Amino acid sequence: MRIIAGDFRGKALASVGKGDAAAHLRPTTDRVRESLFNTLLGGRYGDPVTGARVLDLFAGTGALGLEALSRGAAAACFVDDGRKAQALVAENIRLCRAGNRARLLRRDATRLPENTEAPYDLVFLDPPYGKGLGEKALAAALAGGWIAPEALIVFEDSAPAAPPGFGAIGEKRYGDTHITFLEPAP
Repeated sequence: MRIIAGDFRGKALASVGKGDAAAHLRPTTDRVRESLFNTLLGGRYGDPVTGARVLDLFAGTGALGLEALSRGAAAACFVDDGRKAQALVAENIRLCRAGNRARLLRRDATRLPENTEAPYDLVFLDPPYGKGLGEKALAAALAGGWIAPEALIVFEDSAPAAPPGFGAIGEKRYGDTHITFLEPAP
């Protein structure tokens, strides 16, 4: 895995290795990440990346949030409760020298505390597939003030649907990867 474009372009990220089945690590491939960011920056959604505050829930390796930082996001908060994922995110933040714009929150994404900072404009959500964890995490993030009213949410799951409080505004399929673009309901 590597960063595709921007300030960290070509930077190799820490390897998942053989992975940890219990950790449910399933990193978004370079090809899917490149296509996703081409979609995000292709005009339909304006430019949701430049200057954005990014929330990366179920961060895994942190590749999505780091790609956003590389492409001009102002800050990123990575949330994961898995020890393997936390180690990978911390190492990847170090490798990209992004520590001044990145924060690792070692928590369960479905049990977020009240947010004490500005809300986030761009939210990446890549939970373990088919367990309903994404919907729970979005509900917790919305209730805790983590999501800005005009935020764009990028929700990857086997068949994500818009949970209560959100509306679907688009979707893309990349092979087995299904991504739904959401916005908070008014």
